[in-house]
Amino acid sequence: MIPNLPSPPSMRPRGLLPFLQKQSRWAWIAWIAWVGLVGAIAFLWHLGSVGLVDETEPLFAEAARQMTVTGDWITPYFNGATRFDKPPLIYWLMAIAYHTIGVNAWAARLPSALSAIALTALVGYTLQRFGHARWELPSAENNLLQRWGAAWIGSGAIALNLQMIVWGRTGVSDMLLTACIGIALLTFFCGYAQPDLPRRQARWYLAFYLFCALAVLAKGPVGIVVPGVIVVGFTAWVGTLGTLLREMRVLQGSLLFLGITLPWYLLVIQANGQAYIDSFFGYHNVERFTSVVNNHAGPWYFYFPVVLMGFLPWSVYLPVAIARLQAWRWSRWQRQPRDRQLGLFATIWFLVIFGFFTVAATKLPSYTLPLLPAAAILVALLWSDQMVSPQADRGLQISHGFNLLFLAILAGGVAHSANWIGNDPAMPNFPQVMRESGVLVYGGWAWAIAALLGLALLIRRRGQWLWSTNLVGFVAFLLLTFIPAMGLMDSQRQAPLRQLAAVITEVQQPNEPLVMVGFQKPSLVFYAQRPVTYIYSPNEAIAHLRNLPPAAIPSREALIVGHEDDLADLKVRPQRIEAIAAAPPYALVRVRLGARKQ
Repeated sequence: MIPNLPSPPSMRPRGLLPFLQKQSRWAWIAWIAWVGLVGAIAFLWHLGSVGLVDETEPLFAEAARQMTVTGDWITPYFNGATRFDKPPLIYWLMAIAYHTIGVNAWAARLPSALSAIALTALVGYTLQRFGHARWELPSAENNLLQRWGAAWIGSGAIALNLQMIVWGRTGVSDMLLTACIGIALLTFFCGYAQPDLPRRQARWYLAFYLFCALAVLAKGPVGIVVPGVIVVGFTAWVGTLGTLLREMRVLQGSLLFLGITLPWYLLVIQANGQAYIDSFFGYHNVERFTSVVNNHAGPWYFYFPVVLMGFLPWSVYLPVAIARLQAWRWSRWQRQPRDRQLGLFATIWFLVIFGFFTVAATKLPSYTLPLLPAAAILVALLWSDQMVSPQADRGLQISHGFNLLFLAILAGGVAHSANWIGNDPAMPNFPQVMRESGVLVYGGWAWAIAALLGLALLIRRRGQWLWSTNLVGFVAFLLLTFIPAMGLMDSQRQAPLRQLAAVITEVQQPNEPLVMVGFQKPSLVFYAQRPVTYIYSPNEAIAHLRNLPPAAIPSREALIVGHEDDLADLKVRPQRIEAIAAAPPYALVRVRLGARKQ
């Protein structure tokens, strides 16, 4: 463990305060450039260089493409069947991107990437305005430096962590929901913290209602339930709930909320009736909360390791960041001015979402995404306070020790991860490809160097700058290992299906069925832009095709995609099987069925 060394004097850069005070415009420009750089690296760099990843991502991308084809922007469809899993906002945004830049993976992921960047920007803005970390009133100098430090660190922390990177680069609704909930809560606090500016406050509150409505269109009732519980819990704790109900213009905000959300829900129910109500509200909302869906169960502590690993390298500081705020001292928080309550607000935000989804029966790692903005705010307040007024207390020293330990574990784990990533039958050669590429070695060195630099800072009693080694180490890992590894995985797992999809578009005859056997890969539907029949057993597929009426298969021929081994076992005479193309481990054949038995 790192010894409890005396704290050094503040490392305040000389001349920085006058610059921030006199050149505030340039300070904002520099911060905006920082957000743009972080957002581009985290969410836009090589965004479309990797194809859509089965299983979930192509379901969203194809449902959006179907909207552009059919012109039906009310009922989502995939492969000829209704898709009631999610509301339409993500499909609408994807469809708009398709019309703008074409139907491709880049367009399908652009809504998620832009949502993540918008959330990154508003986290930083809120911290710059209200990022006070101490009970006592600091000097004007320390206050300004701390808030700018919080803005820079918070923007980096919310963007540069594993969960945000993964979901900000994935074409599904999770990042859109996270951004809508996060922006709604941040706009609420921006209004709440400015009671002396009623017009500005009213605009922020209306933005809260707007983004809650968008969250409901992105995921469903959770988009209003979660922000509502957080806002009510926070204001009840600080004793402002009664005042809030008067100043938030609940009637006006409710009309705005209902005006945005109700039209689509009414139209989709009118078009689909009870089937939509049972599927979306019953199965995908009530049942997911009250019972385990799709075998996504987990123990009560499920989200502890999820947050620890998903928010690395910042998560090791969450316990001390929360504890130092002493949220349980409600009477002291009630005496604080509103604009100094951001730390408490972030604590309640974090705990409510963590507790809400811990209680839910169905558990998925992505469910913790909406708590990440609160986590970033908490660690940014901790680090910015340390930069201005370093205090090497016991809790922080322990966190520093765990920080270095995790960096060392990451260095070793990444460097040797090829030993335990070989269980996917769709890419059996992936571990060997990763070893030969050298990207895992680069990632191991990135984390190892970050650990050594962090140790040097602690030895020199400059622990308040340890956040910078975490940030630089993560960026190096992202650029040198994570993004290249995704490209290598794509070449092994998804590229073969895209190659076969391109062949299918050239060779498929009119009214010729396309069947995928042995597994279900929705990306084939998206890339071939044709309906696909999924049947698990190859010979069940043959029986199904032979039983189709002549009008459905007039040529008595069909295209079948599957693993090469599965297709070799088809119970069809060899002369009736024509090999079209192979993209290991998959192959495409045409089967001639012969005349249908009467």
